[in-house]
Amino acid sequence: MSNEIRNIAVLTSGGDAPGMNAAIRAVTRTALYYGKEVFGVYRGYEGLIEGDLIPLDSTSVKHILSRGGTFLKSASSTEFRTAEGRAKAAANLKKNHIDALVVIGGDGSFTGALKLAEEHGIKVIGVPGTIDNDLFGTDYTIGYDTAINTVVESVDKIRDTASSHNRLFLVEVMGRDTGYIAAAAGLATGALSIILPEKASTYEQLFESLHSGQSKRKTSNIIMVAEGNNLGELPEIALKIKEQFPDMDVKITTLGHTQRGGSPTTEDRNLASVLGYYAVKGLIENKHGNMCGMIDQKVVFTPLSDAISKSTEFDYEILTIAKVLAT
Repeated sequence: MSNEIRNIAVLTSGGDAPGMNAAIRAVTRTALYYGKEVFGVYRGYEGLIEGDLIPLDSTSVKHILSRGGTFLKSASSTEFRTAEGRAKAAANLKKNHIDALVVIGGDGSFTGALKLAEEHGIKVIGVPGTIDNDLFGTDYTIGYDTAINTVVESVDKIRDTASSHNRLFLVEVMGRDTGYIAAAAGLATGALSIILPEKASTYEQLFESLHSGQSKRKTSNIIMVAEGNNLGELPEIALKIKEQFPDMDVKITTLGHTQRGGSPTTEDRNLASVLGYYAVKGLIENKHGNMCGMIDQKVVFTPLSDAISKSTEFDYEILTIAKVLAT
């Protein structure tokens, strides 16, 4: 292994995701194991611009494995989107003799990391931390499993009251551009219909599902809606349904940021631990400029440019399966 990497910094950027703390812990303890010094950057790229860095040791990351969110915090940074802002960030890394940077986040975070590498020669490696599961180069992202479990738990409770009153619930989950959460949670909760950003839906299809549910005397119905769908906001969808089914008791629920919170599941803790470990090994082995992911239970390194620009292939068969099983 090369001894070129001596000091490593780690930051979390973009929306927080359960398991980020586990990844920070893994990065820190792996770096220390290999004789490197570690620095944590508070508030993502904003903190990097302001020089808000602290040394981390093994004690710094104790008892955080089970905590949701990120103890290093995250923040958006308008200044980092400028060349001047990135120059300040790079200068602070060099001022603190930091040789490499681990960025835990999503595509926006990796875009910034790639620019640091291209413009200032910073050695960077990405760890996929986003509940949306929308990054190319990994089967799952850190936080996704916890998010869908949070949705399932909430919808199970919603169904209890839906069944008690013969109600239809429209449940909105996160997914502005991708519907992975909606699809997985919809299948797991027996949703009558799943509305995604990736696949244009029609009201005719939705009404057909509702007619089918009525004909089978269903006592409760759940419609899972990703926030980036083409039919519109929940109140608009509810109004259209009421126009077609005036006697139907329609309720709406937006789960919102509850999906980002909570203690990470075993899957997310383990994924974060493995990827954090390999991110440091990747830097030591000169694999910078990549995202560290997991495909078919094997760790892989994908160029950051590909992780950002390429899309994962959505398996639409899950919608067919959900529809068949909900009938």
